[in-house]
Amino acid sequence: MAVLIPASSCFGAKYQTLAPLRILRGLVCLLVLLSTAFIMLVFFGFISSVVVRLFSVRYSRRATSFFFGAWLALWPFLFEKINKTKVVFSGDDVPSRERILLIANHRTEVDWMYLWDLALRKGCIGYIKYILKSSLMRLPVFGWSFHILEFIPVERKWEADESIMRHMLSTFKDPQDPLWLALFPEGTDFTDQKCLRSQKYAAEHGLPVLKNVLLPKTKGFCACLQELRESLTAVYDMTIGYKYRCPSFLDNVFGVDPSEVHIHIRRIPLDSIPVSESEMSTWLIDRFQLKDQLLSKFQIQGQFPDPATERDLSTVKSILNCMTIVTVTGTCMYYSFSSVWFRLYVSLVCAYLVPATYYNIRPQPILSLLKKRSN
Repeated sequence: MAVLIPASSCFGAKYQTLAPLRILRGLVCLLVLLSTAFIMLVFFGFISSVVVRLFSVRYSRRATSFFFGAWLALWPFLFEKINKTKVVFSGDDVPSRERILLIANHRTEVDWMYLWDLALRKGCIGYIKYILKSSLMRLPVFGWSFHILEFIPVERKWEADESIMRHMLSTFKDPQDPLWLALFPEGTDFTDQKCLRSQKYAAEHGLPVLKNVLLPKTKGFCACLQELRESLTAVYDMTIGYKYRCPSFLDNVFGVDPSEVHIHIRRIPLDSIPVSESEMSTWLIDRFQLKDQLLSKFQIQGQFPDPATERDLSTVKSILNCMTIVTVTGTCMYYSFSSVWFRLYVSLVCAYLVPATYYNIRPQPILSLLKKRSN
């Protein structure tokens, strides 16, 4: 049974045949997500991540997690309740609120969004952080949010990325701060052309030739474990598969694809992962070889082995969360348009976020700065 069709095939037909109400619903959802993101960012994200951080990094992260966790929960609500996408979990039943490094395959541009479905169920949706390409940080509104949520931007060139990455990883070592750090070791989403280049490189260097995933880049993974091993509890190895087509961002907005998202989870204790960089690299390549085999079976069988039992999202809680955020957004927008002081505040916050995101600037607690000066 074939379960995957390239997202590019029949692209035009998909959207041309949508009913007007479906298009209208998609546009409304997109408007709601954008407007709520902007309000959460300006009125709550700035205060929690900048003002509160001047006094405590820990409480700053907790406040930011609370506000943005509520906004991020809108996406699983969109996927599972509005679009009726079935999210199927399999593999290990993982506990809640662990500090983990998460590695996953990268089938399409929206894989990272479906990790929110599991994070929400485990009480960590506000604490998930991604290692992502730096160009995404330049997106208006969303890029600012990525900065406030402390996502790690990379150029995908290790010489340029190592110092920035290790510096940011060093700030995540507090074991009292919940953390889900998500890494896509392939470094880019999967396409047939990229797969051919990856296979050619693997064949030339005596590495496994993979069909459903790209050969992983190991430097970032090794750096994450080198910096955080002492403060993490496990590594989650997640494999994502789609029925019947890999979705795009617009597919999610208009509820076209996918009909099902399958997420297979393996919880790996840290003591089973080698310590030396060369052995860690070999271990990661071996895991992706297993992913490749798992996806081959998925394409034939239409499911991953070892089905798990994760609770369904509460419709009532999801609706109440959505209504609360929309109400708060409407109230803040009203005052932003009616009060010159609110408009001035919004302008100043935006003026701060643009350079802060571009130059990766984060304020340090006042007390820690004073201690450094005294020393």
